[in-house]
Amino acid sequence: MNKTGIVLSGGGVRGFAHLGLLKLLDEIGLKPYAISGTSAGAIAGAMYLAGHSPEAILGILKQNAYFGWSNLLWHKDGFFSMQPLLRSLQKHIPQNSFESLAARFFVTATDFTHGKQAVFSSGPLYEPVIAAASVPVVFAPVKIGDSLLVDGGLLNNFPIDPLLPICDQIIGSHVNKLPSGHNVMNPVGKMNILEKCFHMAIAGSVEAKFEHCAVLIEPDLSRFSMFDVKKAEEVFEAGYVAAAKVKGKLEKLMQPA
Repeated sequence: MNKTGIVLSGGGVRGFAHLGLLKLLDEIGLKPYAISGTSAGAIAGAMYLAGHSPEAILGILKQNAYFGWSNLLWHKDGFFSMQPLLRSLQKHIPQNSFESLAARFFVTATDFTHGKQAVFSSGPLYEPVIAAASVPVVFAPVKIGDSLLVDGGLLNNFPIDPLLPICDQIIGSHVNKLPSGHNVMNPVGKMNILEKCFHMAIAGSVEAKFEHCAVLIEPDLSRFSMFDVKKAEEVFEAGYVAAAKVKGKLEKLMQPA
């Protein structure tokens, strides 16, 4: 049996597109051997491997303050707090461990203290997932051991690396495809400009990893902001439609090698 891995990029609300892919994979009966994710991809992957359906995760995350500005809580250090996300993980993933999940799971965060990426795959689950989603400047860093950790997308927004030695084939879901043209940001705002600058800066390192994917899902989500939670269902549908376009390729992955 082929060992299929799935890599889920970061992307804030755009990460709801990952759930559209997972819905299609459920429909065709493709179960992953392992999932690797960062930021929104880490949250989606953890919830999915804890046994929740993509549709249920959509509902759970729409209510989570992490994905929208309106209900965010201030942290004592002047950042926004990750407490709402922690409470959601505690409620929907009662066992705080990687080992409790249905498949191997890798979470990539950025070790801000030592200037390198940090990959977690065993032990306590909540803190690594929260760290992987802690967007710098916006959310407070998470202390694990002697390190302060922030969003994994800072150094590795497409964490395919842990899957390469253990999987026969990999499905990639990248939700930050760079648009081109004059009308790619409407409206143009400070956060939109900052967001696009970030993705332009890391585009080269991300795209270099695509060649390792047997199938790559990369919907055009440029019209959606990372924090526009009101568009969550549209993003989910866009991810599903993009995956459906390559359904035949995905089904071929299930055939014996």
